[in-house]
Amino acid sequence: MNLRGHPKEQPEVNLTSLIDVVLLLLIFFMVTTSFVRETEIRLKLPEAETAPPMSFDDAVEITITAEGDYLINGRQTINRRPITLRRALADVAGERRDQAIVIRADARASHQSVVTAMDVAGRLGFMRINIATMEQGAGDES
Repeated sequence: MNLRGHPKEQPEVNLTSLIDVVLLLLIFFMVTTSFVRETEIRLKLPEAETAPPMSFDDAVEITITAEGDYLINGRQTINRRPITLRRALADVAGERRDQAIVIRADARASHQSVVTAMDVAGRLGFMRINIATMEQGAGDES
């Protein structure tokens, strides 16, 4: 018996099918993944003893972030200047000055930012200006 005559062949692992599956999975995840990230503004509203429930269906909402940025009905103004806020507010409200204005300011927003928003709304002729708060112990609102 000749045991040394035939060298043993090493087994081969064919990776072609494995690479195909990995590439198909990569393509699948790339196609199904959404890369658009919705922006959120987290506000911590100041607390009040009593917060009467009020409903403003057609109100114009001015949101003031902790950094002092203004958003009107969820759309951010290009800068923090009062003239920009005035133009944006006039564009959103049009000729209707009987609409309510709701100011939602972060608890860390500067007092000046809130006063500026109130002043701009008042100079435009809005009479119903409201400041949104939350009840004590209600937690953060986003």
